[in-house]
Amino acid sequence: MKRALSIAGSDSGGGAGIQADLKTFCAFGVYGMTAITAVTAQNTQRVEAIQALSPQMVAAQIRCVVEDIGVDAVKTGMLFSSDIIEVVAAELARFQIKNLVVDPVMVAKSGARLLREDAIQSLMTRLLPLALLVTPNLPEALILAGMEKIEGLEEMQEAARRIREKGVRAVLIKGGHLPGEETLDLFFDGEQFHLFRGKRISTRNTHGTGCTYSAAICALLALGYNLPEAVGEARRYMELVITHSLPLGGGFGPTNHLAPLFIKAEINPQEGGKLW
Repeated sequence: MKRALSIAGSDSGGGAGIQADLKTFCAFGVYGMTAITAVTAQNTQRVEAIQALSPQMVAAQIRCVVEDIGVDAVKTGMLFSSDIIEVVAAELARFQIKNLVVDPVMVAKSGARLLREDAIQSLMTRLLPLALLVTPNLPEALILAGMEKIEGLEEMQEAARRIREKGVRAVLIKGGHLPGEETLDLFFDGEQFHLFRGKRISTRNTHGTGCTYSAAICALLALGYNLPEAVGEARRYMELVITHSLPLGGGFGPTNHLAPLFIKAEINPQEGGKLW
């Protein structure tokens, strides 16, 4: 079985972070592992508290997993501080991880900051040069590209060019924040742009979509897909898990990570239930 490692924060509400990543890895049939960077107390409405782990503990988790079990692909999510980014980058470089997906998590859906401002530079200079792919949403792309606005395709293309100059091999800019009935994601590998279009799904339950999307790409890379194929397949998966998202809590509910499995088993994905 292929192996995927998530280096990210814990979401007590289960919709984002390592919980979302592990569910997504399971949906794709890869063996999921974690290196937890921070513990959060959060639900669908707010992030109430954040407790970061020590950089040494984060490094130890990565080292233990890679040395014994091994990895076929790695993704990063919430890294929180420059100190954590430094040790994560050092361990990934030491083990020469090739299939690295960086989700530059900066702000939660509720608005809480998940990456300190002084850590953004470390993310760009230490981690992006190691990555196969970075997956910013539009607000994150603005910061990484050093631009004032992204309001359409031409500005997304310019942002992708600028971000790739940071050393990452490919960029996926998620255009879900753009208005309109259609969603547009832009992939750039340094030579060609690939557009992924889809109909916007009307739902409030989008907590953890960024984590889930990057985890799906990570799983597919572990399975041997090339980057454009992995992005396209992950996007189709996202359409399903958002279409069948779960109206849990009083805020932004989670996506339904196992919806494709429930559908194949002819079980209502909104209800779930025993599959084995």
